[in-house]
Amino acid sequence: MTPRVVFPNKFLPYLLVAPQLAITLIFFYWPAGQALYQSMLKEDPFGLRSKFVWFDNFKRVLSDPSYLNSIKVTIVFSVATAAVAMCVALLLAVMADKVVRGKGFYRTLMIWPYAVAPAIAGMLFLFLFNPSIGSLAVLLRRAGIPWDPVLNGNHAMILLVIAAAWKQISYNFLFFVAGLQAIPKTLIEAAAIDGAGETKRFWTIVFPLLAPTTFFLLVINTTYAFFDTFGIVHAVTGGGPGKSTETLVYKVYNDGFVNLILGSSAAQSVILMVIVIALTAIQFRYVEKKVHYG
Repeated sequence: MTPRVVFPNKFLPYLLVAPQLAITLIFFYWPAGQALYQSMLKEDPFGLRSKFVWFDNFKRVLSDPSYLNSIKVTIVFSVATAAVAMCVALLLAVMADKVVRGKGFYRTLMIWPYAVAPAIAGMLFLFLFNPSIGSLAVLLRRAGIPWDPVLNGNHAMILLVIAAAWKQISYNFLFFVAGLQAIPKTLIEAAAIDGAGETKRFWTIVFPLLAPTTFFLLVINTTYAFFDTFGIVHAVTGGGPGKSTETLVYKVYNDGFVNLILGSSAAQSVILMVIVIALTAIQFRYVEKKVHYG
């Protein structure tokens, strides 16, 4: 029987967790409370007076067609970004797991893009796909594709997804490689001896054993697409053309910092926080049931 650990000082455990609790209270709960309070206020055009309006800002936001459009844009963008980033990362991880010579060098090159700042990643793809001088845009036009993300909303969304997914592929790659290394090679060798082909071995042995890693990355990529892509959206499209790429987090910025509609912006931030919390809870409630650990 394992002996129970008892601290001789009753205040020592609280003292040890106090710094983390202080950081959580100051940088999470306090701003969240301020946002909730601000979402129930309405300021005059000059920002001199504030009026408590309860949930009127939420009603106005949820009935705004532009906000409903932002929800639709965010759903499309998040699903596409998570799918592309995870699928490409899994493919690269499986290929990297087969590399014998220069394995460490190859994996290091695959991880490097994660160190690039979101805004820099956005500018990189903005130059590559620029309709006038972009090298990839020139190739697309030569192939007969009238590429123009400045005027075409669908092209702008595709460019945004490519830039955001490229930024996240390295992070996913790192975890998929770690998951592949944890799979016992004896299982794969036994399946190969039984006559299972490479594709069948992947779908019946490798991918099911990667379920915990895949579920973890699904949650992380969803949160990334909702929050951490602001810099990419701001650098690549600025929400345009015609608000076709204006995600929820970018609309919060646009209404709050550009148009100075603070009450509406705060209400949008609270709604966005609730959406992400609910989405994460749904993933843990239903998706995790299909995940087998060990």
